[in-house]
Amino acid sequence: MTFLDDFKPTHLTVTAESPAFWRVTFDNPPVNVIGPAMMSDLKTLLTELESNTTVNVVLFDSADPDFFLAHYDLAADPALAEALPSATGYAAWVDITVRISKLAAVTISAIRGIARGAGSEFALATDMRFASLEKAVLGQMEVGFAAVAGGGAGGRLPALVGRGRAFEILLGGNDYDGALAEKYGYVNRAIPDEQFEAFVTDYARRVSGWNHQALGEIKSFINKYTRLPDTEFPLHSDAFWGAAGRPEFRTTASRLFDKGLQERGPLEYHLGDDIAAIAQA
Repeated sequence: MTFLDDFKPTHLTVTAESPAFWRVTFDNPPVNVIGPAMMSDLKTLLTELESNTTVNVVLFDSADPDFFLAHYDLAADPALAEALPSATGYAAWVDITVRISKLAAVTISAIRGIARGAGSEFALATDMRFASLEKAVLGQMEVGFAAVAGGGAGGRLPALVGRGRAFEILLGGNDYDGALAEKYGYVNRAIPDEQFEAFVTDYARRVSGWNHQALGEIKSFINKYTRLPDTEFPLHSDAFWGAAGRPEFRTTASRLFDKGLQERGPLEYHLGDDIAAIAQA
């Protein structure tokens, strides 16, 4: 029996396109929020990938064409996620994003739909981000909750988009479409949607054909010069969960749930545009 024979995730599927190329597809209706069950699936997958010397590329995509990963599940009990094993000893979401960024395998986010908050942070933790020109939406709306982004966006964005644009993204809380995300460096490239699937698959397949050791060594050098020390990221998580206990956060969350947060409706499609009016009311 292989790992994939035994692995029975609940909110994602793993497909071996080849021994060197795995596709991980998120599937958590109605809008692909990141909750304890998905986090458990990801931790199990990461444990396998950390010791796997065959898989060269992991491509993350979504079964939902409108939502890559909407955001963290704000309706879930955070204690359930924090009770999961943590290989790093860090908080649950930081454990996942730090471990993704350190894999020997090349990680690619194929963003065809919305990736906000923790969904954006997941994409930022992967090595590359390709976006559908027409359908991708990225953003960090945590400022609307009177909070910082807890998964390390403030530590990863500056190296990609520059200091000023990192401020713009994190302080504005707005959405960024595929074209602007590409212009800023938030994503590697925005591809017309009709070409998107073929492009990301062909690129992932090409990279998966290279030597495993060479890929790992290239990644280690790039990480050495561009990635913050792991110990920086728990600071972001601590600040987020500190904010989550304050009245401003709870009030905004309550208002958003009243208007359809985590439901498949107008608010989730336009959260980056709408959160200011709701939070500042």
